[in-house]
Amino acid sequence: MPSQVSLKLRRATLEDAPALIDLIVALAQFEKLPPPNAQEQKRLLEDDFGPRPRYEAWLAFWEKEPKPVGYAVFFETYSTFRATPTFCLEDIFVLPQHRRRGIGSTLLRHCVQLAHDRGCARMEWTCLEWNRKAQQIYESIGARRLSEWYLYRLTRDGMESFLSAQNSPAPGSDLNSCNVEPSGSTESAHSTNRASESGHCPAPPAPSTDP
Repeated sequence: MPSQVSLKLRRATLEDAPALIDLIVALAQFEKLPPPNAQEQKRLLEDDFGPRPRYEAWLAFWEKEPKPVGYAVFFETYSTFRATPTFCLEDIFVLPQHRRRGIGSTLLRHCVQLAHDRGCARMEWTCLEWNRKAQQIYESIGARRLSEWYLYRLTRDGMESFLSAQNSPAPGSDLNSCNVEPSGSTESAHSTNRASESGHCPAPPAPSTDP
């Protein structure tokens, strides 16, 4: 475990925006996935540093390095069965040249502490199939890989295709129309709470296995 002098963790601020984007791009390259484009990068900053944050980002600084060497991004969902929030770890990443110093483990522990302190009943994330090293770390701390749930994803294009086809009744439905009352608020459903350290969660968490 690195000493407090060697490693510093703190919440990202707007001034950290360029460094945060650089780390997110580095993670995408590590995972062999397309990085966020210019428009997506703009939304990333608005969704963290705007008036209604959708997620929280923490940065890891090592010794005298001028820029952060790692980061974690997370947000909260909600379990209706537990009636408590669920801590979703979206990203956790340390630059390759700064690994084997305990930075990632410290980030992860910090996220676990935040989830516990905020009253979350559980903490969830996803991991790429080929990343066996990360899987071993997660299992070593007691995390369980879910096998009884399937993760489904509907892309933006898929949403639009589905919605455009909904001019007719849904399959198996006798309804010809449906009146939807407007919600009483336009507030984001995402929690604005904030936390710290961790790794990577490239997709929304799988549903809980234990009610």
